[in-house]
Amino acid sequence: MFGFSDETYLDVASGNGGNGCVSFRREKYVPKGGPDGGDGGRGGDVVFVVKHNLRTLAHLKLVRTYRAENGKNGQGDRCYGRDGADIEIPVPPGTVIKDAQTGEILKDLTDEERWVFLKGGRGGQGNWHFRTATRQAPRFAQPGEKGEELRVGVELLVIADIGFVGFPNAGKSSLLNILTNARTKVAGYPFTTKIPQLGMMRYDEHDIVLADIPGLIEGASKGSGMGIKFLRHISRTKGLAFLIDLSDERYLDAYDILCKELEAFEPELLKKHQVIIGTKTDEPGTGPHLEELKQKYADKEVIGLCVYLDQGVDDVKHAFIRMVERQESAKEVSVADEGGFTTTVDHDAYYPEELKEL
Repeated sequence: MFGFSDETYLDVASGNGGNGCVSFRREKYVPKGGPDGGDGGRGGDVVFVVKHNLRTLAHLKLVRTYRAENGKNGQGDRCYGRDGADIEIPVPPGTVIKDAQTGEILKDLTDEERWVFLKGGRGGQGNWHFRTATRQAPRFAQPGEKGEELRVGVELLVIADIGFVGFPNAGKSSLLNILTNARTKVAGYPFTTKIPQLGMMRYDEHDIVLADIPGLIEGASKGSGMGIKFLRHISRTKGLAFLIDLSDERYLDAYDILCKELEAFEPELLKKHQVIIGTKTDEPGTGPHLEELKQKYADKEVIGLCVYLDQGVDDVKHAFIRMVERQESAKEVSVADEGGFTTTVDHDAYYPEELKEL
């Protein structure tokens, strides 16, 4: 009904604990049966559950209030009240939970399957617990503990390995379609991609998730075009692919313009591994344009690509694999010490042969 949605808010509340019971035994020929009030049940929890078949937060816009069940009150004969049922909120992988008032991140559910957010209130104790030698008929019980209540922001950050960045009609959707089973819309007018699109590229033993976001234009950080609201979806990628239309008159300045918009949104994005892909090499005059691009950015990897003639597709695949492998190997061998220094350890070179066998 609502299509793609990547952020919303929810009012959530855990259940109240049930009250303890005030009760006394009433049996024939037992004049002093004593207290027998049972305890109240525990209130239900608010639980976020990651569902891998979900790709958007649209379902959370149908219902914005989630309340767990209250615990039941205790009863006589030391009968305990039933615990309240938990309320489970299904969310897609990559969801982040924030405090709606302060914007503080409460939990990143990227590596979680189930997270108990708000605990239900404890049930109160019945009067059976308060009997003593001098207080044999307590006429009071403990009330249940109140649950917690909070408004939270729910934000989806797409989990992908490589993110595509480029002007509208730069060929991002075409590349995604040819590398994966995605079937995104391709047309000859700007902004055919209106929401982030994901696809899985399988090459030998590698599975790499690619993300295509709506095109950027100059001034996107100030709201031009579709703005930069979708850039959050490439914040978790291991690398960025800059797609530049070689038939566009701005082909030499496109990369710098795109970098400027990324920096305005989040400077850390520019520290990711990068590859520049010059697209539409089948167009007249694009050959010299590609060479100029390679000369200008001699310190970066620049690849020519024409998806319709299958030119450069394998080079792009290998570049993506190298970017992911470099990022993963950097995580494995980089250890930050308490002083803030980063040490890269080559385990094969560091340990002598006789120690490797131990």
